[in-house]
Amino acid sequence: MRAAARRLAAAVRKEFRQFLRDRLLVALVVFIYTADMVMCTVALSFDVRNLNLALYDGDRSQLSARLVERFTATDYFGALVPAASLREVDRHLDAGRADLALVIPPGFARDLAAARSPAVQVLLSGTNSNTANAARGYATSIVGSFARDVLAEHAARHGIAVELPGVRADTRIWYNPQLEFRHFMAISMIVVAGIVVGVITAAAGLVREKESGTIEQLAVTPLRSHELIAAKAAPPFAIGMVTLAPSLFIAKLFGVPLAGSLMLFVAASALALAAFLAIGFFIGTLAENLQQALLLAFLVLFPLMFLSGTMVPIESMPQPMQWLSYLSPVRHYMEIALGVLMKGIGLELLWPHFVALAVAAALLGTWSVARLRRELYA
Repeated sequence: MRAAARRLAAAVRKEFRQFLRDRLLVALVVFIYTADMVMCTVALSFDVRNLNLALYDGDRSQLSARLVERFTATDYFGALVPAASLREVDRHLDAGRADLALVIPPGFARDLAAARSPAVQVLLSGTNSNTANAARGYATSIVGSFARDVLAEHAARHGIAVELPGVRADTRIWYNPQLEFRHFMAISMIVVAGIVVGVITAAAGLVREKESGTIEQLAVTPLRSHELIAAKAAPPFAIGMVTLAPSLFIAKLFGVPLAGSLMLFVAASALALAAFLAIGFFIGTLAENLQQALLLAFLVLFPLMFLSGTMVPIESMPQPMQWLSYLSPVRHYMEIALGVLMKGIGLELLWPHFVALAVAAALLGTWSVARLRRELYA
């Protein structure tokens, strides 16, 4: 046991010296957990705001101006693009200068005063279906609210006290009352940084030994295959865990509540990083050079991230994809991160995801060790 411990300690010291000597790699790891996280959290958002609205007002009345004001008073719509004709509306949509158009026909106010029901037209650019669906929802809500107000005013002018029946939704938003998407994005980027750092650094470290020709020298040393992988995993694991601190600090600056136990999240991060490193080592046993390792890494990274809930909601996926997502350790890490940092829940609810991460790390680690043993000692 003492000999094995000394052997492993020597290998770990060697790997740390080699890893820290590559300053660019260390800088990239820190960059992914900090600056890259900041840029993505600020820039990436699925909230649809500041839409460009093309307007053709054929009525030019006070009532049509009130309807337009309902649109421009919200932060959903930004620049107002006036159009003098319907053809100009089409040109604005074709050229991409407008995301949607509001067409108010002539006689709009007159028809309302005569108790007729005029129609307004909303034209949407469907080139981006997510934006178009959100814009349609905004426009439908605004026009519906305007119509109810006009109906109530019309009844009041004729001395009719009208109480329109309706159902009032009493909404309470938990965990993120302001519905700030950046809270979700900050946590998502911590999870994504973990898998990117774990997979790429592990694969690159093993392939570098192959390209330099030192992998054969390692095969004749007293190191066992599992000791070799443990030694190579130590530097990226250590720096990945250390850089969790600034990433959590950045998340706090973005307003993430960090409601739960940080030690529980650190434990989950350790399990997740171990699983990601195991994936990287398995890729390293398959690749013969760095180019192959990077291509294989991207082949694995994107499906794992897309099936994890970090990019799109899992509930919006087809049912077979939802079942498949349970095989992704990234999904379980993401569930733990949201549960701990946003909801403040503990192990009593999150233990299935911890078990899944532990099983994934054990199975993937065993698989990587077996593959390396066959490659080095066959």
